Amino acid sequence: MAVNPRRSVLYMPGSNARALEKARSLDADVLILDLEDAVAPAQKQLAREQVLAAVNAGGYGRRELVVRVNGFDTEWGRKDIEAFANAPISALCLPKVESAAEIHAVVQVLQQAGASADLKLWAMAETPRGILAVNEIAGAHPRMDGIVLGTSDLAKDLRVPHTPQRLGMLISLGMCVLAARAHGIDVFDGVHLDLDDEAGLLLACEQGVELGFDGKTLIHPKQIAATNTAFSPSSEALARAEKIQAAWQEAEAEGKGVVLVDGRLVEALHVEEAVRLLAIAQQIAAKDAG
Repeated sequence: MAVNPRRSVLYMPGSNARALEKARSLDADVLILDLEDAVAPAQKQLAREQVLAAVNAGGYGRRELVVRVNGFDTEWGRKDIEAFANAPISALCLPKVESAAEIHAVVQVLQQAGASADLKLWAMAETPRGILAVNEIAGAHPRMDGIVLGTSDLAKDLRVPHTPQRLGMLISLGMCVLAARAHGIDVFDGVHLDLDDEAGLLLACEQGVELGFDGKTLIHPKQIAATNTAFSPSSEALARAEKIQAAWQEAEAEGKGVVLVDGRLVEALHVEEAVRLLAIAQQIAAKDAG
């Protein structure tokens, strides 16, 4: 089973050359090199040039590279997309997407620029309209590969407090997870803004795991370790997964249709999840070794 761990997804400002260099040594699974929110209007062109030079220079190892471009309706958006259409990155992250039509417009630009089919798109869900349209956005095109929650903007637009429990956003978070699973793509939780609140970060990560997110977006390298731990399969989960896989293989070899593991009935769906967890653990181990 092909899996790609995307536990920690770190935003790095594209206008900060030092940050782009430091990112080559960080333990994040994914780096979002940002041309949008983290960059002042006067620095947009500089950020585009610096990020393009950085990704072309390479040296990021196993870290997956994603570039967050400016909105398609801004003066920088189309030029950002064209600049990175053939760059050595995994995906473009599109801010404040509210319809499938926006995805189609970006795809058209990529096709005109001769972009490889391997270049994927991530869409940010950070407005009420975007949340309500997230299912059609997730399935808009084969290039779609991820949904990213923008919980700060979303909380503002929903007029709900950004509390640790995030009660006012739970429906929105769940809708994004559902849309991602329905279309076979990944989904990433929003950022935790308080850099000194380690306990709060851990709770947010635990909630994200329970809600079904594949990983969490981050704003600082100090948040990477806790996030990687939280979104990695636990030793207990892996031990059970190994038991399930072994018992199922043994039952198949003996022609049995029923499998019990520690007194619990195991079906094909449990085996599928066990195989997925073991594959993720294998990829994490390979990443750590590299």
